[in-house]
Amino acid sequence: MPTLKIKKGSSSHSAYNLRSHMSDVVETHTLAILVENEPGVLARVIGLFSGRGYNIESLTVAEVDHEGRRSRITIVTSGTPQVIEQIKAQLGRMVPVYDVHDLTVEGESVERELALVKVAGIGDKRVEALRTSEVFRAHVVDSTLESFVFEITGSPEKIDAFVELMRPLGLTDIARTGVAAIMRGG
Repeated sequence: MPTLKIKKGSSSHSAYNLRSHMSDVVETHTLAILVENEPGVLARVIGLFSGRGYNIESLTVAEVDHEGRRSRITIVTSGTPQVIEQIKAQLGRMVPVYDVHDLTVEGESVERELALVKVAGIGDKRVEALRTSEVFRAHVVDSTLESFVFEITGSPEKIDAFVELMRPLGLTDIARTGVAAIMRGG
């Protein structure tokens, strides 16, 4: 019987290739979950994450339909594609959950974050903090002779950039909210 002339590694579906075809890369995903607006629903959703050791990087909740008693929970989490799929499947099976959308996969979405940033300083650092805030369109919401509190909204990357520029100017405190996201278009 003639031997087969197959180049080593020519088939990715070989019976001898025991490596998983699933990705081990950790990805960050934004999930929008439409739920019934009733006591305990948020705790159940969060319990799903904590009970299985999944991390929540950001969380926002808002009522979206007062008449229909529905709210949207927006969660930013990270994991391998398999973990993200498992999270979505488990959320979809919960009774008070109407719909689960992975905004990272389903199309373009708009993400915004809000932060309050306190910067203390005098002289040139104070002036530079005000100039930098204008460039980033941050608003002064509190001012004393020694400090400013800026309110800034934008993408998480914009907030990070603003915070990094404020560090050498006297950054003393930061309060950041979760990411709010919504689908673009139709």
